[in-house]
Amino acid sequence: MIAIIDYRAGNLRSVERALAHLGETCRITDRPLEILSAERVIFPGVGAAGAAMDILRSTGLDGVIREVVGQGTPFLGICLGAQIILEKSDEGDAACLGLIDGAAKKFTDMNLKIPHMGWNTILPVRSHPVLAGIDERAQFYFVHSYYPEPQRRQDVVASTDYGRTFASVIGKGNIIAMQFHPEKSGRHGLAILKKFCEWDGSIVRC
Repeated sequence: MIAIIDYRAGNLRSVERALAHLGETCRITDRPLEILSAERVIFPGVGAAGAAMDILRSTGLDGVIREVVGQGTPFLGICLGAQIILEKSDEGDAACLGLIDGAAKKFTDMNLKIPHMGWNTILPVRSHPVLAGIDERAQFYFVHSYYPEPQRRQDVVASTDYGRTFASVIGKGNIIAMQFHPEKSGRHGLAILKKFCEWDGSIVRC
């Protein structure tokens, strides 16, 4: 079973529908034991980092997520989920989970339309099983004003250009996270979700 973390916000149903389309068994849940016993865990995201972290701390789900990652369960963060796994976010100067060193930064180029909304390609910068075989021309759907900026180059899996080059996929160990929404990105997004559902959490370490 794949656990989709219910933190009272986010794009939960779209992720659930995408997984059901792939024939995967999943459940939207905030129950620690269900999350900890799941084969894979997804944190989908729409919303503000500070508000999301307040809910995670008040419910104890912040500790549950850390335990999930610590026990080696494959973990996928989507959009906001690619930001709250970092140490902090510029959005409200929020302290986050600290699973990957770095911060979520805000787009500051006044010549750009913010939020960044629409379709863009991703450029892999290192190999990862979840991105294996993805067409380099494939486009994915983004909607965000902040983006992940890991401290360590080896935690960047793929990048995207929008006024500047930013990390659009990050990963460390059994964590993979993407700033775009695979559940809203057509067949290419579904292909990524399928690969996550087949991934055992291991990587070829750089």
